[in-house]
Amino acid sequence: MPVALEYAHLVYAQRWPLRRGALYARQSDDRSGKASSVGEQFEDGRARCERFGIDVVEEFGDPGVSASRYGNRTPTNPRPATVRKRDEFTAMIDMIKAGKLDVVMAFLPNRFYRDIGDYAALRNACAETDTLISYSGNLYDMSKPEDRRITAQDALSAEGEADSIHLTNSRTAAAHAKEGKPWGPLIFAYRRLYDPNTGELLGQFLDDDKVEIAKQCWVDVDSGNSTYSVSKWLLELGKEAERPNGIPWTPKHVRAMLLNPAYIGKKVHRGEVVGDAAWPALLETEEEVAMFYRVKAKLEDPGRRTHRELEVSHLQSRIALCGECGDHALLTAGKRNAGVQYLNCVEAHDTALREDWLDAFVETGVLTWFSKPEARAAFFPQNDDRDKRLAEARARLKEASEQLSEAQMLATEIDEETRQFRLSPTTLAVFEKKLVPQIKAEEELITQLTAGVPQTIRELVLASDPWLVWFGDDERGVAGLSLEQKRDVLRKVVTIRLYKASRKGVRSLEPGRIRLSFIGEEGFIKRPITRKEHARAQQAAAVAELSVAAERRREQRARKA
Repeated sequence: MPVALEYAHLVYAQRWPLRRGALYARQSDDRSGKASSVGEQFEDGRARCERFGIDVVEEFGDPGVSASRYGNRTPTNPRPATVRKRDEFTAMIDMIKAGKLDVVMAFLPNRFYRDIGDYAALRNACAETDTLISYSGNLYDMSKPEDRRITAQDALSAEGEADSIHLTNSRTAAAHAKEGKPWGPLIFAYRRLYDPNTGELLGQFLDDDKVEIAKQCWVDVDSGNSTYSVSKWLLELGKEAERPNGIPWTPKHVRAMLLNPAYIGKKVHRGEVVGDAAWPALLETEEEVAMFYRVKAKLEDPGRRTHRELEVSHLQSRIALCGECGDHALLTAGKRNAGVQYLNCVEAHDTALREDWLDAFVETGVLTWFSKPEARAAFFPQNDDRDKRLAEARARLKEASEQLSEAQMLATEIDEETRQFRLSPTTLAVFEKKLVPQIKAEEELITQLTAGVPQTIRELVLASDPWLVWFGDDERGVAGLSLEQKRDVLRKVVTIRLYKASRKGVRSLEPGRIRLSFIGEEGFIKRPITRKEHARAQQAAAVAELSVAAERRREQRARKA
């Protein structure tokens, strides 16, 4: 039987006082704001331990992490590819297995686990090492059958509670999605107002202290900076830019924020935009919305190579191409000849050129092109029917989104007479198969029509002196572009190919070795092709060649016959 902490010294007289205790605390995202934080749970645990003479040697906390199998599912990501692990819970299990603890304590059983598998892991570790478990003011000994039975029942109740919460949340999320109300974790630069008595959500509003910080994130990425540099900037701001859940910014978190349609006033349900939101948009002007779609297209480009979003140190590494090997062969930085920096072909190592020569040639060519009318024509074409096409696409998108939202809502409602869902899963699947591709197609068209021109490109095209924008001028107090921004410009406006010298041993920069193809010209490609795409193209070419050869043989046999 469990033993209350007040009487534990009588039952465990030989082991008392417990000298090696550990506290565990966990808090998943709470929408009412009433749940005890990890810090509050630790404070309660320390007070209990001090009262009963238990020494706390370790504290394990998992803030913002669910213990149920539904933990990673959100309205915007209902089927996550990876499961967010409770690292501190795992570390506590390891410490128990090492025999370094006498007791582990939590506020309630559902802080330890909401999944029977986690309970089994904790129970087995404690049973093997004779470690006690404490929650709700009681001690449990896993060597006793009765204590194992009671804790197992508590674990099943906690898991059942998680199932009920998930079902309720799913239905509430669908209802909120239909009405455009917020649901799920609070996003950066917003705040929520709750009824102090009932805990009911009254609304979601912009946090005026963080609005400009959030907007600057889109501006920075749109102008060519990486999510890595943006995350570094946000971390440097400290409390001023702290995330609602307190977890530090990473490039992954920045990317998720920049792709979230909630910031342009759109409601997302089960990973799809289902209509306008009930909260104010952070990006509300036409230019700001266009910037959102530009950033979205940039971050979702399948050919984008992030390289873990680290700081860059070369202007053209992994941008320029080897003209000999093809549009999949990139040039990368390497050192040869007494430390002189070269750019080399990574595919066959058949082309190489001094980096400073290649940089000077390309920068001169690009800035000269920006001074020509061709640059303005490439980014500011005349399109008289744009507004009409945009209005039609938005109308089609709204209609399809409303149909999908209605179908998803009916799939969660139960008919009182038949006790069946108003829309069967099979019918819902048919609707989704038809409407989801249509919605994505309209969103892509709207993105193309509204994306506009990135700020850095706009400045270079419209500048009377593109060289000043590119390099800056310290005497005039004009800052030039960062290396990240310059690389982003190159990706958008020019395809660079390096070819072999006319003969072996030539060290000078011969005419024709570097060829630049600007946007709108023959030879320009939006991005290098991946190795997988190159392999597929080679395979398709080989199959086509074999087919042609087979057809020729058939024709030859037919003529002989």
